Amino acid sequence: MKEYDVVVIGGSAAGISAAITARRFYPEKSILVIRREKQTVIPCGIPYVFGELSTCSKNLIPDGVLTNNRIDLLVDEVTDIDREGHVVKTTGGEQVRYSKLVLATGSLPIVPPIPGVEKKGVYAIKKSAPYLEEMIAAMDKAKDILIVGGGFIGVEIAEEANKNRDVNVRIVEMLEHCLLLNYDEEFSTLAEETLRSQGIELYVSERAEAFLGGEQVEKVKLSDGKELPADVVVLGIGAKANAELAKKVGLEIGPTGGIQVNRYMQTSDPDIFACGDCAEKVSFYDGTPSRLKLASIATMEARIAGANLFSIRRANEGVIGVYSTILGNTAFCAAGLTEREAVERGYKVITGTAESVNRHPGSMPGAAPLKVKLVFEAGTHILLGGQVSGAKSAGELINAISACISNRMTADDMATFQMGTHPALTASPIAYQLVNAAEVALASER
Repeated sequence: MKEYDVVVIGGSAAGISAAITARRFYPEKSILVIRREKQTVIPCGIPYVFGELSTCSKNLIPDGVLTNNRIDLLVDEVTDIDREGHVVKTTGGEQVRYSKLVLATGSLPIVPPIPGVEKKGVYAIKKSAPYLEEMIAAMDKAKDILIVGGGFIGVEIAEEANKNRDVNVRIVEMLEHCLLLNYDEEFSTLAEETLRSQGIELYVSERAEAFLGGEQVEKVKLSDGKELPADVVVLGIGAKANAELAKKVGLEIGPTGGIQVNRYMQTSDPDIFACGDCAEKVSFYDGTPSRLKLASIATMEARIAGANLFSIRRANEGVIGVYSTILGNTAFCAAGLTEREAVERGYKVITGTAESVNRHPGSMPGAAPLKVKLVFEAGTHILLGGQVSGAKSAGELINAISACISNRMTADDMATFQMGTHPALTASPIAYQLVNAAEVALASER
């Protein structure tokens, strides 16, 4: 029987990050990663295999990230855990003893019980290279592609499927706007305009009621009775925690179906940790259960779990939710609560919006509009959330906004912080969007 100090089950974003973190904090320990897949797909890059990348082979995490950190790899599926004996068992007959175990089993795509969902041509988004290659081949032959769900993965796949193909692409979204769970309406409508400008058809405030055809899907029936042609249907409506192994071995499961963990990422068994999509999460704002599932959250939790395996060093303060995407040439980014969500949670808010070019003067090469909206709690002026759209630099600016949220910065803190600016890199210090959005929010109270 093989023996390791640390065994990690799962080899995607959370599993790899947990193993590497364990190596950094405990250089003398032996570490093994067990994963089911021969190749590890980069989760955030999945939409781009359908267009920009054109193949899964360009969207894989190399095994060198493990071997370069003296981490062993076993490609096999764990079927059972003997918690008392500290042994994991695999389909290949392997038995591995551990001192500490990390569960990073990820998530599974949600497949709704819509009539006809079993038909050929209806795909969920699985993190499997062979499965995704099959989807690419089906899209290449299709004349009509329909995406169910207008969230991040839905709009990204729609845009990529529309590239380099003579195809009709349609999105069906049950809410009144695409991306409305992550942005306020003014940002969502701008995203929709960007999609429509590329010829993508949007059917909002609609539900997919049935997938019609023989063995192969041919049409999608909507809630208003309309039928849309579809050779390929992509289900982009979210994911659920893959906690089946944890349930089987008697670990506690949380209210949203994830593996219950404490703020140190320990499960109900103190020698077993969990992180990533499979783990239960709580909100940074009020500690209530959260269904957020993002690779950035997974790696944050993994760095906590990996550091805490043999000595508690880090704690999880809850999830914020930071999103970025690009549609056409326009970035759309968000962190924390939207204005709508903050009000729904009972906050009284003030908001500020500032828009300017991302260079100074505006005639500098690369100049593009950049819009920032900030949401503050009215009484304390603490930052609750922010949204950015426009230039590609929005992708890094939203990370700065997330740091401000994490540190509970106020509007005054943000209005008076010292930024670095340069004509070829940022907006003018006079027109710096982050500062001016905070000032506008404060002025709205006067």
